[in-house]
Amino acid sequence: MNQGAETAAAAESGAPIIRVDGLTAGYDDFILLDKLNFDVRRGEVFVILGGSGCGKSTLLKHMIGLYEPKAGHVFIDGDDIVTAEGGARKAILRKIGVMYQSGALFGSMTLLENVRLPLEEYTDLDFDAIDLIGRMKLELVGLEQFTGHLPAAISGGMQKRAAIARAMALDPMILFLDEPSAGLDPITSASLDALIRRLAENLGVTFVIVTHELASIFAIADRVIMLDKRKKGIIAEGDPRVLRDTSTDPWVRQFFLREPDAVAA
Repeated sequence: MNQGAETAAAAESGAPIIRVDGLTAGYDDFILLDKLNFDVRRGEVFVILGGSGCGKSTLLKHMIGLYEPKAGHVFIDGDDIVTAEGGARKAILRKIGVMYQSGALFGSMTLLENVRLPLEEYTDLDFDAIDLIGRMKLELVGLEQFTGHLPAAISGGMQKRAAIARAMALDPMILFLDEPSAGLDPITSASLDALIRRLAENLGVTFVIVTHELASIFAIADRVIMLDKRKKGIIAEGDPRVLRDTSTDPWVRQFFLREPDAVAA
């Protein structure tokens, strides 16, 4: 069975590709997120949303192993990234790619050099193979004409696309994107949303995305969880369109309908 068929079969079986179990996160004595439990299904675009300061990016950083939780576990394709060490941890990290909010491209390197870097660091492929793969990844995001450009010479939207190409360099099963639409105008943001949907549908990659942009949420998300800093956890989960139209939680409806607080109004 080829990789695409395996992914489809796993998705059909309902087996989650990510499972967060009892995750508690915070700093010193402060608890930001308390005993979170949720799954991410294979092949879906899963969005983490909520108000400012609720812990969206903190949760993502725990899911990719940058932060160690106070308690709980994060299973990536069945393996616990919290407890894994050495080669086992590296094997888990090879299954994920990350695009940070700023793009985090190396300014002194061309787009192609940025995308080639993970391949040079983590594979034994020869230069010609690495170069070809790098060009193919940039073509996937529509940047095949800009391989020799430095990040400063292209737009913010193009920098985000290049960062996604680099995140895809090692053919990960899961792509984590932190605020991909931040700082982009509506047209550029819509184009990036369309790219994410196309990659998810054509490549079968699972996306985990942090965002609070309503237009993007409705355009890309198969399913969302909403975090609330007052509850220190998840207050809503499901299709964002259904949550918008049927949720009985006043804060959930306020978020999706973009209504101001009474004090602010």
